[in-house]
Amino acid sequence: MERTARIERETKETKINLTLCLDGSGKSAIKTGISFLDHMLEGFAKHSFIDMNLSVEGDLHIDGHHSVEDAGIVLGQAILKAVGDKKGIKRFGQYILPMDDALALCAIDLSGRPFLDFDASFQTECIGYLETQLIREFFYSVSYAAGMNLHIKLLSGYNDHHKIEAIFKAFAKALSEAISFDPRVDGVLSTKGAL
Repeated sequence: MERTARIERETKETKINLTLCLDGSGKSAIKTGISFLDHMLEGFAKHSFIDMNLSVEGDLHIDGHHSVEDAGIVLGQAILKAVGDKKGIKRFGQYILPMDDALALCAIDLSGRPFLDFDASFQTECIGYLETQLIREFFYSVSYAAGMNLHIKLLSGYNDHHKIEAIFKAFAKALSEAISFDPRVDGVLSTKGAL
């Protein structure tokens, strides 16, 4: 049985629809109104092997904050819903990913306890129409909505496009590992017997 989720979220600031399948092949249709974010999420889907259709209508006449933040919330909610009871999954995932000059580390624990440690800085204010300060906001929203312990560290790099892309792809690979099944796991991978 495929692990899927559909989330709809509508506020005065955004209207978002997301369908997601954790057991996919990396197909995506992304339209957030912010082209660089679309590019990053398409890469996330491809490298995590998660199928994802996402549409965001946001108040971009103000700025991108609400669209990016709420997209992160919805993605986190969808991951939480699709992963279900977490029985049989590895729970932990980690990856160090090179992207030209950039090197990013991501480690995940699907513990049910949200936490974000984001250690990355950028030289430019925007890549395309995406404000670089919103990268942290996106991952904060994902981690808290998914109940995910998420550590992201940019180890090196000088090109902001490469740095951000390395972060998204490292996140994709670490999540792919965390949600994957291990036949040795009986129930959930916790001495408590619950996550």
